[in-house]
Amino acid sequence: MPTGTSESSGRGSRRGLQVVGISEIRAYYSVAMERTDAPIQRHAPLLLEGGREFTGRMEAADRVALKAAGRKPVTIVPAAAVPEGGQAQAGRNGVRWFKRLGAVDVRSTGWVDRQSSRDAGIAATVAASGMVFLPGGSPRYLAEALRGSLVWEAVLAAQAAGAVIGGSSAGAMVLCEVYYDPSAAQVLPGLNLVRGICILPHHDTFGRAWEPQIAREARGVLPVGIDEETGMVNDGPAGSWTVYGKGAVTVYRADGPRAYRGGEHLELPGRSPQRR
Repeated sequence: MPTGTSESSGRGSRRGLQVVGISEIRAYYSVAMERTDAPIQRHAPLLLEGGREFTGRMEAADRVALKAAGRKPVTIVPAAAVPEGGQAQAGRNGVRWFKRLGAVDVRSTGWVDRQSSRDAGIAATVAASGMVFLPGGSPRYLAEALRGSLVWEAVLAAQAAGAVIGGSSAGAMVLCEVYYDPSAAQVLPGLNLVRGICILPHHDTFGRAWEPQIAREARGVLPVGIDEETGMVNDGPAGSWTVYGKGAVTVYRADGPRAYRGGEHLELPGRSPQRR
């Protein structure tokens, strides 16, 4: 999705969603996030945005995320922009934006191609972050590059250590249980950091058109539309989500869609693995 670049992705198969994707990803996370003790826990901080990141009214959500990140580095992972060659510009935009908001240590990973997902240096940078942010671009490319990679393991390690994990447009899409690939018109398994939902970014411009197909093909997964220059953070009571920014977050429940605007809280069925 747009970050100064256009959407691009390859072909795929619905069989992955129905036969392999969701069941295997759920099984993986049920083991990977299993705990052997019973500490007092709180929800891992997450930031999901609807597109047009690093501009305008995104400031409210991003400031909340920066506060949660503390003094640790902010790392931009612009992998989704690779198919259109926009990764360097996306990285620069992110560094400039978060520094303008007051972050001192902001860096971009300098993503080159799919091999970058196995780069130990990039993984080390990500693991040491207080915030990891995935800008927009191609959701298909991003999901396939990160799945099972050294860098994705570093994202999980950073989150376990307290880091904010955030994404806008394609970056937000792939963090969920499933995502929609508009270039192939397919619903595909995401990275499952947020279970039970599917993000429809750019909801106020074109993303709302994807909802009927998601409802048909990913039963049991809740479509959630996020407008451009709008984000949500799970910083509300009991891990609920708070809406920030210009537009609305629209939740497509069985009894019909409901829109939530800036300052309002909403409950979603899926929650990120928790941390101490």
